[in-house]
Amino acid sequence: MSLQALSDQFEIRDMIVRYANALDSRRFDWLDDIFTPDAYIDYRPTGGIDGSYAAIREWLPPATGAFPHMCHLVGNIAVTVDGDRASARTLCLNPVEVPAPAGGSQVMFLAMWYADELIRTPAGWRMTRRVQESCVQHNVPTHLSQMPGNQPKSRQA
Repeated sequence: MSLQALSDQFEIRDMIVRYANALDSRRFDWLDDIFTPDAYIDYRPTGGIDGSYAAIREWLPPATGAFPHMCHLVGNIAVTVDGDRASARTLCLNPVEVPAPAGGSQVMFLAMWYADELIRTPAGWRMTRRVQESCVQHNVPTHLSQMPGNQPKSRQA
């Protein structure tokens, strides 16, 4: 593998980790260095929305505000680079603290895949497309499991 290929792999994997850190620390402004302004993002498989990066960026703070804690653990990152374009597939395990219906809180567990398309820009690699694919959901409260994107296979608390 060439030095450039190693560098591309490292930069893309680092960007995927920075995405997780941005969400978990609620530093949504960090996402500006991850997505292109015209990027398309689809979070519908786990109950979210889809749309332009601008729409998602506006939606994220209120959408995640009800969750006191969340951890996006990313791994199994497979990256394919083709010149100035790349694709990546990443597994994300996401335990999320949510308010419990009877008071207090509980932890739900989401596992999902991210299918990404990226381009090399003068500022480095940026995502042009991120599509979420639901994998496993566990302990999802009923009021969240009934959101449009959640799969019927969800286990409810």
